[in-house]
Amino acid sequence: MYADCIVPLPLEGALTYSVPAHLTAKVRVGCRVNVPLGNKKQYAALVACLHEVTPEYPTKDILEVLEEVPMLLPGQLKLWQWVADYYMCTVGEVYKAAIPSGLKEKDGVVRYRPRTVICVRLVHGYFDAGRLNAAMAGLRTARKQQVLMVSYVEQAGVSKALAAGDISAVREVTREELLKASGCSPAILRTVCERGLLEEYEKTIDRIPTGRIPAETVVQPLSEAQEQARREVLESWKEKDVCLLHGVTSSGKTEVYIHLIHEMLQKGGQVLYLLPEIVLTSQLTDRLRRVFGDRLGVYHSRYTDAERVEVYRKQVSDTPYDIIVGVRSSVLLPFRHLGLVIIDEEHEPSFKQTEPAPRYHARNVALMMARLAGAKTLLGTATPSVETYNNAISGKYGYVRLMTRYGNVCLPEIEVVNMAELRRKKLMNGMFSPLLLREIHDALERGEQVILFQNRRGFAPVLECRTCGWVPQCPHCDVSLTYHRRSGRLVCHYCGYSTDVPLRCPQCGDEKLSGRGYGTERIEEELGDLFPEAKVARMDLDTTRSRSAYEDIIHGFQRGETDILIGTQMVTKGLDFRKVSVVGILNAGTMLNQPDFRSHERAFQMMTQVAGRAGRSTGDGLPVKAGRVILQVYDPTHPTVMQVVSGDYDGMFREQMEERRAFLYPPLCRLVYIYMKHKDENVLEHMAGEMASMLRQVFGHRVLGPDIPPVGRVQTMYIRKVFLKMELVADMQEVRRRLKEMQGYLLSRPGYKSGVLYYDVD
Repeated sequence: MYADCIVPLPLEGALTYSVPAHLTAKVRVGCRVNVPLGNKKQYAALVACLHEVTPEYPTKDILEVLEEVPMLLPGQLKLWQWVADYYMCTVGEVYKAAIPSGLKEKDGVVRYRPRTVICVRLVHGYFDAGRLNAAMAGLRTARKQQVLMVSYVEQAGVSKALAAGDISAVREVTREELLKASGCSPAILRTVCERGLLEEYEKTIDRIPTGRIPAETVVQPLSEAQEQARREVLESWKEKDVCLLHGVTSSGKTEVYIHLIHEMLQKGGQVLYLLPEIVLTSQLTDRLRRVFGDRLGVYHSRYTDAERVEVYRKQVSDTPYDIIVGVRSSVLLPFRHLGLVIIDEEHEPSFKQTEPAPRYHARNVALMMARLAGAKTLLGTATPSVETYNNAISGKYGYVRLMTRYGNVCLPEIEVVNMAELRRKKLMNGMFSPLLLREIHDALERGEQVILFQNRRGFAPVLECRTCGWVPQCPHCDVSLTYHRRSGRLVCHYCGYSTDVPLRCPQCGDEKLSGRGYGTERIEEELGDLFPEAKVARMDLDTTRSRSAYEDIIHGFQRGETDILIGTQMVTKGLDFRKVSVVGILNAGTMLNQPDFRSHERAFQMMTQVAGRAGRSTGDGLPVKAGRVILQVYDPTHPTVMQVVSGDYDGMFREQMEERRAFLYPPLCRLVYIYMKHKDENVLEHMAGEMASMLRQVFGHRVLGPDIPPVGRVQTMYIRKVFLKMELVADMQEVRRRLKEMQGYLLSRPGYKSGVLYYDVD
């Protein structure tokens, strides 16, 4: 017997091992086994296939079976193989991304250990009223032991269980609970156990608490517009497996999702609910648990590895979660009865994994996952991606519109402020226009809340010497260091390098060093000076590194403990705050000027989404005053700005499609980026030139580059990029085969063996 095993390494295909006779009965497809690799290394591998075909090379034996329960379901393996093929990586890299670290430890050592708690129970022979009463009477001279026993009997409900004659009715009591309730010491409990009345035992418990929020008996009724959208979605699924729900911000798409989830659970199907950002899971899970209780599981990277292992184990068990809410990594979780996939805010770039491999798009993987499982998919957003909207209006997907805000709330009024004109007249107060300051002041006077959006973290993007113009650069990357005033550090946002802020310029010796530009930290500081009585919070990568940190910020803002929330793109994504009446977009121009063919589309989406946080429903069905959005920009006549102000999504889509038709960009072609990296820039130049030359011999005019990306060196590695644009009708399987051939040839050359070459598809 032989086993083809997947190891968590970037190796092509599976590795074949012999199954020793003593393990034949234990080794099953999908189970984890310990395998040797090389002279000394061992890995936790997954068995992909069992067969009796003897390989043409000598094989090593599987060392041990780590567990007989399969950790990889058959449908899951098909999806992994599709991801590896489509995104041009290895199945081992997909395995590494999909399985929590605790289940793929090297050398057979698995870090994950179940969490246990010490419980106390009545020794079986004393589950008898006469014997128990006699034993309690015998403790009259040992007062504290008697108190402890009385406390146990009360907590465990022993009297009721005895009356019913049902020992299973005795409630489990932890040692901690018993000692706290009785006021006794561990030594007293030890003595009672030595008497043979009670005994201690270890019980495995979940790290992730469930059932804290009791499920409501009914799902909340939908508004007329929401109910119409729900019916149209169900109708569209009769003909197409994928449907786009295009609903304006605050239209109540989540309530529609809840009804569809409820209907799917009644049919016995599971649901995957994908979100683009961890910050959204906190608000949403509270809301969903009130409806579905502990049938809901959550999965994201802010959970500890042990917590993720527990979720993963539960998903392969016979009693999996009915609903999983998670970010992009949850698309690789196992599902036995998947019936519905919901992808909320489907337009979000956060669904795209950029580093490391597999460089997948969770939305597209979820679509394939649903197709393999025979499930339905719902894509929801107020600002669809150009690709998704094109699929919807061309008839590939079903299409449903929900254009009414819940509770009849008006869409926010958007007012554009010309920053160039105000700066010329010297009327700008830092990053704040007079209009924005007035709106913030009035909102605070009314007891309302404000959100300010600035898509740069830190105090200042650049620290500069005023005398000679020196700017500190990262020694490992081709970027300037960002000044973080609170920590007194200069930080590279690409590789994480940091250093102390110099006291004087190392180039000219002057002490006049000052920050140039504005980050969220600087905005927070200036707001403290302008509105000293306001409570200000900041939500960016620096303030939300732990799970509790971002939950505290969101819940604090929800409860009204914070008046002004400043944030990066985290604040643009689906958060629902009832008292926000003013939203300020501090500099829209930074989004419009990115060197990316999607920059105008993404700027429109981000500005529209953050504007949608203003003037939401109070939840009691009564309309509220429309929110105000102050959009500060240097070019108020920019087409994208005008489209945001008028809410003209269709105009933005038409303009983008015209551009992409003229220059051949998705969705009118398939786009593959080919990245090459090397520590020696001269070697990289030759390597990139040769790769581009080989590509042109096969693909001709479809090849662009090699070019230097906007950041041409990261973590000491120089970077070059080649574009490959393929027609939609092209055989992408053949394209991938040819690319892999070229990669193998190039990296086998002596001068390029230390180089790196990888692909970023779509």
